Amino acid sequence: MFIDIHAHAYRKPVPFVVQFCTAEELIQRYDELGIEKGVLLPVVSPEIYFPQANEDILDMAEKYPDRFIPYCNIDPRALTNSAEAPLDKVLSYYKDKGCRGLGEVMLNAELMDPLVQNLFRCAERVGLPVVFDGSDQKTGDFGLYDDPGLPQLEHTLQRFPNLIIFGHGPVFWAEIGRLETPGERAIIFDLKGGQVGRVPGGPIKEEGVVPKLFRRYPNLYGDLSDYTAHNAISRDTEYGPKFLTEFQDRLFFGTDICTKNMPVDLVDTLINWRDTKKISETVFKKISRENAVKFFGL
Repeated sequence: MFIDIHAHAYRKPVPFVVQFCTAEELIQRYDELGIEKGVLLPVVSPEIYFPQANEDILDMAEKYPDRFIPYCNIDPRALTNSAEAPLDKVLSYYKDKGCRGLGEVMLNAELMDPLVQNLFRCAERVGLPVVFDGSDQKTGDFGLYDDPGLPQLEHTLQRFPNLIIFGHGPVFWAEIGRLETPGERAIIFDLKGGQVGRVPGGPIKEEGVVPKLFRRYPNLYGDLSDYTAHNAISRDTEYGPKFLTEFQDRLFFGTDICTKNMPVDLVDTLINWRDTKKISETVFKKISRENAVKFFGL
């Protein structure tokens, strides 16, 4: 069985965003994939989805306590739209309600923006881990902007050594190997409402900054949800298992499920690598569920 640290669901179908699954549809998909429990992350910034209340997530977790773990999410512009906003008070409120983390932060601003840094400072103060999506664009997209080489993430890890930050999404996972071009870092919106772009592929000829950041900063963890994380570890079937083995204590299985029929290739890859001895049974168990059990005290 797996424990999913990253999923999305709405209580009811959302107008114009009908692809998002309900809690019941997510549970059905979990049963198909062999996932026993998952973390629900609300979306509160409007860059791509209709904003969702933290209370929606709490309600779903209360209805299905054996299947869902709630996170809360706060747009860093909340309250006073300033770097002095008392967001720690809001985060403390939701932590007391049972929320176990903060995210998915999807505001399209720079990671080092003072408002974003205030949110991270408050999360560290309250003791909530953070997961955020990234972007290589500063407008017309969702996710926190960082430069090639992820210097803004590194400075954030330095500023908040007691804050657990989960690396997630294409901008992060593209840099498991050295980039061929900066444009490989993300998929962007085209002018018709779809998405265009590419992510890195093929053997990893030289390590990128991601494994170096893992070695340097113990407060960096890895969220393996989203197909770009799977692409990062599976593009090189020799390097990928070595990466999982080296960082086995800080990598977590995830899906980023949004739709009821969304494929999750990571399930088959992990099982295959375990069965073919590319990773050990210990590594498989840690990444698939035991790290999450320990982290959340399940």
